Amino acid sequence: MARRALRILLFPAAAIAALAMIPALCLAAKEFVMPQAAAAKTYPAHDQHAMESVTVAVDPYDLAEKTTIFSVHYSELGFLPIFVIVTNDGSQPLELSGMKAQLVTVNRAKLSPAGPDDIARRLTRPSANTNRYPIPFPTKKVKGGLSKQALEEIDNAQFAAKAVEPHSTQAGFLFFDVSDISVPLAGAHFYLTGVRDGKGNELMYFEIPLEKYLSSPSH
Repeated sequence: MARRALRILLFPAAAIAALAMIPALCLAAKEFVMPQAAAAKTYPAHDQHAMESVTVAVDPYDLAEKTTIFSVHYSELGFLPIFVIVTNDGSQPLELSGMKAQLVTVNRAKLSPAGPDDIARRLTRPSANTNRYPIPFPTKKVKGGLSKQALEEIDNAQFAAKAVEPHSTQAGFLFFDVSDISVPLAGAHFYLTGVRDGKGNELMYFEIPLEKYLSSPSH
């Protein structure tokens, strides 16, 4: 009788523990959804070229509440996701196939975006000096111990647009390896080159001080 009573008492506790795990499992299983981009000029950190009717903006995802859209913990891997927004208010399409981005830190370190393969390698083999680890709830393991979900998110989050049609906006994430930089945004500048108009002429480069973002009321 005593053993039966103990089992009865333990059952509710086990059920409660199982229910408590559901939100975490659901979070791990969620699919990545690209944020809805507003017009670039509405973001605090932007550079508007009025003559060409083009605006470029950046929105760093450096705060915990913003990074909940991801299942991969990029900050723990040493990567800074930056949401890049390009708005074309002109009457001709923009070409982005030759677009190049660069993050220049206050100490003049020049960082290029990491590719999907770079991120995947870090996810499977976290750097020893950063003490970073991959996501805790992998699903359907594939090559290198990565989950299919993680691979799809890394690929789908990338800025992939090759053009911006008239009166429209394109956006996506670029990931910068800041594992060796203690304060990557303070005093940093984001540069974007290689944007061309409908006639193939390259526009003047875009320069965005990240202090515009850090000093905004919403940060």
